Amino acid sequence: MGKVESSTKKSSNSGSLWDFISVEFKRGYSLENDEKEFSDRREKVYTFMKIPLEVERFMFYGFCQCADSFLFVYTFLPLRALVALKSLICSSFSKFKDRRKNKRLSAAETCDLLKMAVLITCSMMLLPWDTSMMYHVIKSQSVIKLYIFFNMLEVGDRLFSSFGQDILDALFWTATEPKTSRREHFGVLPHFIIAVFYVFLHSILVLCQATTLNVAINSSHKALLAIMMSNNFVELKGSVFKKFDKTNLFQLSCSDVRERFHLFILLLIVVVQTMKEYQWTSESFWELMLDCMYVMISEMLIDWTKHAFITRFNEINLSVYSDYVLSFAYDTAQSRHKKAFTDHSDLVARRMGFIPIPLGVVMIKVLTRCVSIDGRLASIILLIFTFTCLVTLKIVNLVYILGRACKLIDLHKTSLIKNHHIINGISCQDMATSPMRPPIRKKQSWSDNKENKPSPLIEVPPLGPTPMFANSNVDIKEACLNTQILEDIMESDLTHSDSDLNLSMIRDADTMSTKSA
Repeated sequence: MGKVESSTKKSSNSGSLWDFISVEFKRGYSLENDEKEFSDRREKVYTFMKIPLEVERFMFYGFCQCADSFLFVYTFLPLRALVALKSLICSSFSKFKDRRKNKRLSAAETCDLLKMAVLITCSMMLLPWDTSMMYHVIKSQSVIKLYIFFNMLEVGDRLFSSFGQDILDALFWTATEPKTSRREHFGVLPHFIIAVFYVFLHSILVLCQATTLNVAINSSHKALLAIMMSNNFVELKGSVFKKFDKTNLFQLSCSDVRERFHLFILLLIVVVQTMKEYQWTSESFWELMLDCMYVMISEMLIDWTKHAFITRFNEINLSVYSDYVLSFAYDTAQSRHKKAFTDHSDLVARRMGFIPIPLGVVMIKVLTRCVSIDGRLASIILLIFTFTCLVTLKIVNLVYILGRACKLIDLHKTSLIKNHHIINGISCQDMATSPMRPPIRKKQSWSDNKENKPSPLIEVPPLGPTPMFANSNVDIKEACLNTQILEDIMESDLTHSDSDLNLSMIRDADTMSTKSA
């Protein structure tokens, strides 16, 4: 009897199959036990959804920067070159009359003349090329061959862009190098020939890219276009699963801005060439715009997905894109100084790898082929009107860039003054920026010291005398926040106040953190 009772108890304790199933139906759990974990996950979902908006804000401002650099080639560069040419002629005549006077062109005038000379020389070299023959040769190839060819052109374009600005900088520095410095170079003429050779090759490559895209869009089955767009998913796979920090993400974001603007110009070239073949009819225009919108929307979706997963996998804060826009704002401010290091177009080229001269040469080639201008008065008036519209667009775009730069810089300096305690413990990896020179202080008069007034803050023009962020001549690998400027702002604000903040301790802490970083 005892054995039977024990076996019954064991079976009752073990439970039946029905009890097991009922437990699965009635089993409970409480999410409140891990509230922080689930709140963080919900915040990550919200951040993932906000990424497209933040990316587009950054992309739009960078797109405007590239557009300003590109429009400069057609608007202010010819005008500046004419002024520089006039100065050169006047200085030559004055030197001929009086040999004791040796007036020399400024560095900016010399660079403008060299840019215009390179642009005109390469345009004249590219004009004889037959784009119709190039179109039919590319169209006769198979889809797979064209896909490989387009990828090769894209890789070559990136390589040319990464090295092209160094070639142009070498030419500009050789032509404007002071006489007192030690000269170890080939001379201006060899550097000019190298620059012309580079721009000509890069222009041919861009023209081949535009022709290949033209073949893809105008093909009947659209198979090539679909295959070319699938290349974006290969890019997505190659970048999402890599390790990124804020500096590397900044480089990738600048590359995406340059790629989007480059694609926009290529599509514009395709539209002009195709409309010329269809006699500028409205039906073909709207059909062509649908294909162009398909290409641009797919590019935007890939960028959104790529940045969303990169920030998700690498735990990068959403505010990093605001820091990137702020870096562009300080670059814009730096180029507007009276003693700026370089032109704004060169800053954009170094920052994003966008060089507008090859694109300008290709656009001149396409426009001269598709738009015929005779000697009639109507054609001359139309040309002047087009130039006026481009100048107006350039000015409006520049006003927007400068206005937003002023607003961002003012907000940033205000936040630094209000939150001065962030200096202690700041990391060099918190900003994708580069060190700069210390700011210029406003001198304090003897009467202000006598009345025991607090030391004034730094006098800053609307664009700021010294950008805190990236001097683009500095390598981006050395990117960090310039803590020296933060120290000067705080020291000027707290000189005559009873504050518990010990500036010497802040300097030591920042120095140690910078060295450790």
